[in-house]
Amino acid sequence: MAGGVRLRSGVATDQAARETNEDTAWAADGLFVVADGMGGHEAGEVASRLAVEVVATLAGTAPTLDDVTRVVREAHRRVRDLPAEGERRPGTTLTGVVVTEHAGVPCWVVLNVGDSRTYRMVGGMLEQLTRDHSEVAELVEQGLVAVEDAPRHPRRHVVTRVLGGASSNVDPELRMFPVSAGDRMVVCSDGLTDALPDARVQAVLRAERHPGAAADRLVREALAAGAQDNVTVVVVDALGVTPSPAGGHAAGMAR
Repeated sequence: MAGGVRLRSGVATDQAARETNEDTAWAADGLFVVADGMGGHEAGEVASRLAVEVVATLAGTAPTLDDVTRVVREAHRRVRDLPAEGERRPGTTLTGVVVTEHAGVPCWVVLNVGDSRTYRMVGGMLEQLTRDHSEVAELVEQGLVAVEDAPRHPRRHVVTRVLGGASSNVDPELRMFPVSAGDRMVVCSDGLTDALPDARVQAVLRAERHPGAAADRLVREALAAGAQDNVTVVVVDALGVTPSPAGGHAAGMAR
């Protein structure tokens, strides 16, 4: 139980075709995040692990949007302080959800920096909740690249917002909305979405009732489809929701 929500989750990861696994995941105490590190050799692994360690301080705290922003910015500063390997600075994406409350109502806070993704499935339909912070996503928004061509674009992995980047600060993309019983949240690195289309991800989520089985199968299918990057998937189900008494913790709704 976290923030009045009864949850069940599962996590799966695989290094796929890479020498190391630079992804890091956290799935406990109302916090479900994935970080996809970059920077070469062990730098990406260190960056993603450090970012998740910092953000894990949100677990079990029912944070406000300002709390989430503050902690994500602290993670950014900590990753920026890591030593660079040559000209490549360590960096990492970060995406996921944390359970909080607004006026006594349990809510999800969705957070995102980079091109890893968070989805929600309701009534068997999958919806991407985050916007990719990447060059290709910007080109698609501008109408310069077709949506169907984006997965094969040569610059699809060039991110425009990242923890540990050159900028001294970072603004995470945040959303907040009430938790509904039956929500299935999916948090993943781009190793999954590069290998499997959303329609296939949706089909697997419909077929597998337990979140652990769903996460395992998504990783297996990504590998079978020829995944070239680390694949990490967190699946979390909201099994039940218990609103708090009136006048409970209130968190700002706009960002």
